[in-house]
Amino acid sequence: MEFETSKYFSGVKPGVTLPTKDMFHLLKEEGMRKMVNDHYDLLAESSIKEMFPKNPIALEKAKEHSADFFIQICGGPEYFNQNRGKPQLNRRHRPFKINDEGRSEWLNCYKAVLNKLDLPEEVLISFWNYLDVFSKWMVNS
Repeated sequence: MEFETSKYFSGVKPGVTLPTKDMFHLLKEEGMRKMVNDHYDLLAESSIKEMFPKNPIALEKAKEHSADFFIQICGGPEYFNQNRGKPQLNRRHRPFKINDEGRSEWLNCYKAVLNKLDLPEEVLISFWNYLDVFSKWMVNS
């Protein structure tokens, strides 16, 4: 499937629409965690790998936090809120210099993962559209 990355415009913070809850209902928690794990494995080999923990224990924790977040926004249990508090992802990512090229690489890694999932096209597009807009909020340099 062809996932298109929309153009980033500095200073523009577009409205974010949550993905369909079908993502969680179809993948279940285990599938969501595998999706995030596979994404992080690609990131660890990518051009932005320096932004991610090199320590295997810290990397596993980052995968867990990210999976908790995506499970929650896709309609699953509120693990992220229970374990980390209300999402303040822009603030949490502030220590990292995230530019538009980094955003594109992060999204490209998700493209590879999403293309391996056996899900209805409308579910994948809903999740992709969320990622595309959400990622614009993380750009800080």
